[in-house]
Amino acid sequence: MKYFIKLVSAFFLALTLLTAVGCASTQKQEGTGEYVDDSVLTSKVKAAIFDQHGLSSAEINVETFKGVVQLSGFVSSRADINKAVSVARGVSGVKSVENKMVVK
Repeated sequence: MKYFIKLVSAFFLALTLLTAVGCASTQKQEGTGEYVDDSVLTSKVKAAIFDQHGLSSAEINVETFKGVVQLSGFVSSRADINKAVSVARGVSGVKSVENKMVVK
């Protein structure tokens, strides 16, 4: 019985360690916690852009990786690009903003 308890304990310890390693991030891949944080950040940026009068949030795509927000899509003017970038930078938690938007 002692052997069985030790075996089960070792199994759960190994499983816990593997889970922790599997959630770790690398330079090109996010960990589970970072993915959730980035999803929340993406939602906050989309909502902030949606709240701006004159910006078409349907035409601006927002993606986030490790706190870096990338804006892409087509907008009506350079002023709209500047406004969207400024709004995204103003969201708490955004480390930086990459602009990939194009004036149509």
